[in-house]
Amino acid sequence: MTESLYQPATPEIAARRKQLAPGIHEAFENFSRAVFTDGALPEKTKQLIAVAVAHVTQCPYCIDGHTRLARRKGASPEELMEAIWVAAEMRAGGAYAHSTLALNAMGEAASDEQ
Repeated sequence: MTESLYQPATPEIAARRKQLAPGIHEAFENFSRAVFTDGALPEKTKQLIAVAVAHVTQCPYCIDGHTRLARRKGASPEELMEAIWVAAEMRAGGAYAHSTLALNAMGEAASDEQ
């Protein structure tokens, strides 16, 4: 099976996206540039955050693009992998923390049964 669910991003796709909504496209590009500009956090750190978030949102395009950008900004493979592990822990931690909802519902159900 050689087909992928995710088609490659191409310059033609980027041009079509821009053509269909040029104002919004420009606003998004400006927003993105502003977000990743050095500020209180350096761009390298912001790219590491983006890699972690991309893993949680499961965006293959974001994973690829921000991993490459992080490397260009000096992030080591070890830093990238640690960022990915932070994302994994946070994702798992969310499930763990939300067990409170199920436990409360079980408590309510147990009360209703009595």
